[in-house]
Amino acid sequence: MKANTERIRLFKRQLPFHVFVWLGIAFLLIFSYTPMFGVIMAFKDYKITSGIVGIFTSPWIGLKHFEQLINDYNFPNLVRNTLAISVLKMVFSFPVPIVFALMLNEVRHSFVKRFVQTVSYMPHFISWVVVMGMSFAFFSTETGLINDFLLSTGIINKPIGVLTNPDSFWGLAVGTAIWKETGWWTIIFLAAIAGIDPGLYEAAEIDGAGRLKRIWHITLPGMKSSIIVILILSIGSMLGGGLVGSNFEQSMLLGNALNHDKSQIIQTYAFQIGLSQGRFAFAAAIDLIQSLIAVLLVTSSNYISRKVSGEGLY
Repeated sequence: MKANTERIRLFKRQLPFHVFVWLGIAFLLIFSYTPMFGVIMAFKDYKITSGIVGIFTSPWIGLKHFEQLINDYNFPNLVRNTLAISVLKMVFSFPVPIVFALMLNEVRHSFVKRFVQTVSYMPHFISWVVVMGMSFAFFSTETGLINDFLLSTGIINKPIGVLTNPDSFWGLAVGTAIWKETGWWTIIFLAAIAGIDPGLYEAAEIDGAGRLKRIWHITLPGMKSSIIVILILSIGSMLGGGLVGSNFEQSMLLGNALNHDKSQIIQTYAFQIGLSQGRFAFAAAIDLIQSLIAVLLVTSSNYISRKVSGEGLY
């Protein structure tokens, strides 16, 4: 009886935490797990006119949609663009927050450190629609600030079509992702640095270790777990670029008819096919392939990390 009373008291003290947890679980059930029943559309000849019931009553066609995707003449180009943008982001965007966190950690003036950190993560809260407007204001061939400056100083003779040149899109996607997300991911790495025992730095300084040696032998090893977790999650979201800037939003907003050859990716293709042509089953097949590849990437990268460093996501 006494044990039950203690449990009730403990539950009452933890009630706010239980509410937060169950709200999160409810959110996942409603918006993440329940829609997974729609995956069955990928294997059926579903028509939107049949409504929700049609998801279960439409005729079964097996792997027909998957075969259509692989045999689509545009499929190699979609895979190339998706992988190229994601890999470029991994190579150039992922190390930037780590380096930036190391630099901020070495700043001794607290006001400057807080000011720089605040300014750096503010772009994360800016919508990609606004980023598109800013890109147009800077890079437009007619009214862009950069083109106007370069033309007025005589550096160039004609405007540079950054927004319309297919060869510029990958660099534009990577550059805007770095600008928008670096400060946000820096917070995570700074938190990892804050958890390092200050006594290690004091001992290293007494032994004569300079700043670079302390960073290399203490700070980076202390960040290793966070770096590995973020890296695995980044690899798993390569097809969507979720952790280093949304490939979908960038391609939809920054892509146009002139740079279409380099801007169209698998996600935008599925979106356009699903809505413009009403082929929801075909779009579901595309998204299912992406999800399966993401699971494979996370599993394999976690396995490799476990073998190489002894640490992983799970």
